Amino acid sequence: MTSPESARRVQTGSPWEETIGFARAVEAGDLVLVAGTMPLAERGVLEGEGDPYEQTLAAFRHALDALKKFDLGVESVVRTRMYLTHARDVDEVGRAHKQLFDAVRPAATLVVVSGFVDSRVLVEVELEAFRGARQS
Repeated sequence: MTSPESARRVQTGSPWEETIGFARAVEAGDLVLVAGTMPLAERGVLEGEGDPYEQTLAAFRHALDALKKFDLGVESVVRTRMYLTHARDVDEVGRAHKQLFDAVRPAATLVVVSGFVDSRVLVEVELEAFRGARQS
């Protein structure tokens, strides 16, 4: 088991990382866990405002960028989580997820929540990757 001291962490410069005290991604042994990621570009610019499909793509793009810091890509993703504020957006969020992960088919969870810290955000995502994941 990896001790907290030996786990490798990645920061992305998000103001929430400092305010709340978390890392965007943590490597623990063969697992890399990517924290909740919103569709926010640098300086808090929202990507895909009002569009759950575009927000999902942007949020997962940012989460996958964090994985690249560990030399991992989409093929290593074994679990995804999608949190959205409106059940009406399930189809669009699902369409974006399928576009990105159809070939990988990770375990996935989709939950409707009451909201996020930025009320413009419709979707937040998390993912987990496994070093050595193989497709069957």
